[in-house]
Amino acid sequence: MLAGLIFAVQDADDRPGMLAATLPFAGMTVIEYQARLLIAAGASQIVIVVSRLTPELLGAIARIGRRGVTVDNVRSAGEASARLHPLAHLLVLADGLVTTDAVVASIAREEGDALLVVPESEADAGYELIGGGDAWAGIARLDGLRLANVAAMPRDYDIQSSLLHVAAQAGAMRLVLPEGEQRIGHGIERRGDSLELRSRAVVSSSLATRTGWFDRWIVRPFARIGLPALMRRQLPTTALAGAAGALGLAGWASLWTGHLTVGLISALVALVVAKLAGSFARLRDEAVVAPAMTWLTAGVPAVSALLLGRAVDSETGELTGVVLAIASVVAGALGERAAPSDRPQWCGDPAAYLTVLATVTILGFPTIALGAVAVYAAVTVAAAIELLRERL
Repeated sequence: MLAGLIFAVQDADDRPGMLAATLPFAGMTVIEYQARLLIAAGASQIVIVVSRLTPELLGAIARIGRRGVTVDNVRSAGEASARLHPLAHLLVLADGLVTTDAVVASIAREEGDALLVVPESEADAGYELIGGGDAWAGIARLDGLRLANVAAMPRDYDIQSSLLHVAAQAGAMRLVLPEGEQRIGHGIERRGDSLELRSRAVVSSSLATRTGWFDRWIVRPFARIGLPALMRRQLPTTALAGAAGALGLAGWASLWTGHLTVGLISALVALVVAKLAGSFARLRDEAVVAPAMTWLTAGVPAVSALLLGRAVDSETGELTGVVLAIASVVAGALGERAAPSDRPQWCGDPAAYLTVLATVTILGFPTIALGAVAVYAAVTVAAAIELLRERL
């Protein structure tokens, strides 16, 4: 059993009387975002160590409880240890830590005690030194007995610091925080004015983990600029989702009436908005909107291709356009089904197919566009099959 341990003790540096854990972040609070990370990593119980229960913290705890996990708030290591299952393993997040799903998941997969560290020379101000030239980077996976060891200490000890040093002295494995994308946005932050920068970095980093070139090179720049501002204004995810749906319908209507350029551009914009809405929904754990946006990002390109094929055939009197469109949709669906998560970046996906379709059509060659997408989808299926064969 995996349980999450979060600390809500330190005050914010720039907002007197407010806990750092309740500062706004990504359309929620820091502690709610931490809970989301723990739940995604497999935690079925979350224990929150508090110094005082502020109205903001009580509200955050209530919202965390609605995510389907058991939530307990405690004031001492003894209380925390008593609330845990005897065989529980702890996934510990430092007070004020901001990071990404990928970093937390990598620690959650470890078997024994493990501490995420960085070299002391590279440590941010919020990181705690643990000796041996290392500083704790804010995440640990520990046996629940470590908390019982801390409970036996004098009550005036800092629980987070004591737990960290008990684990270090017990020989916990030290895992160095990777360079590159996984380090972007990772850190312990207790200033409200700095959290917006981290939220932008975290959102950007989460989109960068996707393999598709459309997500990386088209959606990611929009997300880096737009999502933090939308989150700061508390824009409902349903508003973005509704805009994506409306743009998709407008694109289909334009294609149906023969306005190919307008229709395909509208469909592309709908796809970008849908992906932004999906990212927003995943950050907020909105269980209905996120899957709906996944279906929309698959449906908009497929229907657009079929409508383009119909428009081409209405001018030529043949069935070439519809046949190519059906072939593209079938091959694209098979490619999505067969492709592994770590497929090469050049491989196609619905967004990539729609981009090729729109680009070549706008240049004045709609039939060639349908043929190019059919070939692109077929090559993607072939690559997926070869990757699967190599792993058998």
